[in-house]
Amino acid sequence: MSTTGEDVLDGAGGGSRESAGPWWWPRRRSLVLDVVLAFVSAMECLVEGAAFAEKTGVSPGVAALFGLVVGSVLVLRRRWPVLVVLVAIAVTPAQMGLLLSIVGLYTLAASDVPRRIIAVLSGMTTLGMLIVTFLEMHGDLGTAAYHAPLAVVVLTSVLVAVGVTAPPVLLGLYVGARRRLVESLRERADGLERELSLLAETAASSAERARMEERTRIAREMHDVVAHRVSLMVVHAAALQAIAVKDPVKASGSAQLLGDMGRQALDELREMLGVLRAEPATAAAPAGAPVGVDVAAADAAEAGDARDGTVRISPVSPGASAGRPADAEGNDEQGPCLAELSGLLDESRAAGMDVDLTVEGEERPLAARVEATVYRVVQEALTNVRKHAPGARARIRLAYREAEVAVLVQNGPSDGEPALVLPSGGNGLVGMRERVTALGGGFAAGATGEGGFRVSAMLPA
Repeated sequence: MSTTGEDVLDGAGGGSRESAGPWWWPRRRSLVLDVVLAFVSAMECLVEGAAFAEKTGVSPGVAALFGLVVGSVLVLRRRWPVLVVLVAIAVTPAQMGLLLSIVGLYTLAASDVPRRIIAVLSGMTTLGMLIVTFLEMHGDLGTAAYHAPLAVVVLTSVLVAVGVTAPPVLLGLYVGARRRLVESLRERADGLERELSLLAETAASSAERARMEERTRIAREMHDVVAHRVSLMVVHAAALQAIAVKDPVKASGSAQLLGDMGRQALDELREMLGVLRAEPATAAAPAGAPVGVDVAAADAAEAGDARDGTVRISPVSPGASAGRPADAEGNDEQGPCLAELSGLLDESRAAGMDVDLTVEGEERPLAARVEATVYRVVQEALTNVRKHAPGARARIRLAYREAEVAVLVQNGPSDGEPALVLPSGGNGLVGMRERVTALGGGFAAGATGEGGFRVSAMLPA
């Protein structure tokens, strides 16, 4: 049964247990210490063996050789402490092995041997020492002129036996307990270090995921604004080119409308880019903060309400009304609302699109993010109609239900090939689906049996 690596006998006091020495010794100096102790023990047993041979008539050479072998067993104390103690108990009647017994008991008590085994072997050693001491004292007093009372002899024997065995056992138990405490603290520190490392990796991955989500959100906003405004500008530019010569007055009105749309597109892009370039301190501006900065999010940052330690500043769409309902997370996220749908439809009608809107249920204010998502779905759907089905009639159905809001945008077949080829990145439907599913809603899109296309979304209210 193996023992502990370091103890106070080698000056380590329960230090490192890494095996850097030969065989079972943790370090080379531990090997040197055990060899020195074994040599001293062997010399002691040699002398005590010679004295025992004189009393019993045994050959002095045999007794000396036996003493050398018994004392050398101490070199095994770290590997087999139980064996060392048993040998010490066995040679106790020969009155040899005092150092062997003391060091063996200490090593046994400081090791990982079960406590009941330590108690049994310590008791056996004490009992053997008591009997040998009693017999030796009783014999010495029997030959002397003074005869001490039996109680004195017994008490003296008990004190000698306990005084020899108890100190090394108690010291070994203390050293072993301290060593186990240090090892448990070291293991706990290593565990905490691993947990901190894992938390740091998790925080890094969460930050990277948050950055990717923010980039995706900004990309959706940019796509919606650019695709909608620019497609309208392209349509009006084509109309302006067609009527410039025939109807100058109407062409002038179309040119003015085209300029207004271009300025609106530039304003929205400038707002988004301003948010991307804004320093965190600018988000804490008061009511007169620049357009594009979400003041409510800044106030939440000052109040420490941001749960992940960061505040995301969302772009403010022109015409966004103050006092809009907060979203489910408590953030008053500025953005387009359902009250602006009429303006969106007027822009499409001005571009020559036939658009109908039907509202079902009782209109009521919804969460800001829900209204912004519904608005963006309708906006992107109308943009796709202009791109892929020019001249088609678009029908929009908005339904307010008890726990949800649903929107359906459906167009019929195109009246002909598009007069202008508008570029498409294929991200419109993907962006709509991401917006809707991010709020826990459902999204579906596909062709209809009449040759048209349908986009539908359902969001929790």
